[in-house]
Amino acid sequence: MMPPPFHTGSRVVRRLLAWVFVLLIASGAAAAWWLHEPLATGAEPLELAIEPGTTPRGVARDVVAAGAQTNAQLLYAWFRLSGQDRQIKAGNYEIPAGTTPRSLLRMLVRGEEALRTLTLVEGWTFRQVRQALAKEDQIKQDTAQLTAEQIMAQLGRPGVHPEGRFFPDTYSYAKGSSDLALLRRALHAMDRRLEAAWAARASDVPLKSPDEALILASIVEKETGRASDRAQIAGVFANRLRVGMLLQTDPTVIYGLGEKFDGNLSRRDLQTDTPWNTYTRPGLPPTPIAMPGKAALLAAVQPASTRALYFVAKGDGSSHFSTSLDEHNRAVNRYQRGQSQ
Repeated sequence: MMPPPFHTGSRVVRRLLAWVFVLLIASGAAAAWWLHEPLATGAEPLELAIEPGTTPRGVARDVVAAGAQTNAQLLYAWFRLSGQDRQIKAGNYEIPAGTTPRSLLRMLVRGEEALRTLTLVEGWTFRQVRQALAKEDQIKQDTAQLTAEQIMAQLGRPGVHPEGRFFPDTYSYAKGSSDLALLRRALHAMDRRLEAAWAARASDVPLKSPDEALILASIVEKETGRASDRAQIAGVFANRLRVGMLLQTDPTVIYGLGEKFDGNLSRRDLQTDTPWNTYTRPGLPPTPIAMPGKAALLAAVQPASTRALYFVAKGDGSSHFSTSLDEHNRAVNRYQRGQSQ
């Protein structure tokens, strides 16, 4: 019996190779489809926590455990084949609807953690800052049991009063990060802002140090109802400091009273001596009374050139400025007591 012609075997081989080629194309197409197909996550974003030291295989398992309906082995294989498996960063992530395996890996490699924000408001006291931090349920409460003095020591400022030392701004933070870390950022932000303001101070400003500028800025922050009045309010206080007049500013009295203040500032309150009472004590108080913003910092070191020594709130957010006590008293009668001229 004669053997089959050689060309018959060649056709079989070619057919097999063709099928292998088709299968490779099909598998490649399937892989490409899978990489760009959104993971089944549900309507709400999934929360994924990757601890430091987690292996790529462990990350794939964590993704599935978080609620992504995919195969952990397939996801791990993608991490490995991408060549970026060792670049995945630990952190707290959110996997929103529409996330594909490709975009998931990109997010994990870039370390694009889920961020929350907290706004520290101009004019807040340190007590209000702590209250705001305590309400953030996604931040680690490392300072909850610490005193103000202990917090400042943890921040590397032992013996420094915390009032006014944190810059009011909106801060982003990753879920699970420390409240101490956020305070440190706000502290350093105020350091930079204060340094810049002090460098830009007017040559005749009656302040001896950046700390004094911070104290005056906190008073200006609390006294300003309308932004356009801010520099002139600072000018009134600068004039009083130059001639040795008492500052006589109500917010310092209120700050000194602390929890004793009932919302109504009385004559007795004005006469109650505390280290912050600028009706009973000359010069600036010993510490800031609140967090000043950038505008208040600049107003304190670049006060308006004015002859005014007095001002009174007009009831619409603005202030009336006076150069004499008689004029001031008339303004008080008009705007505070409703008496005609």
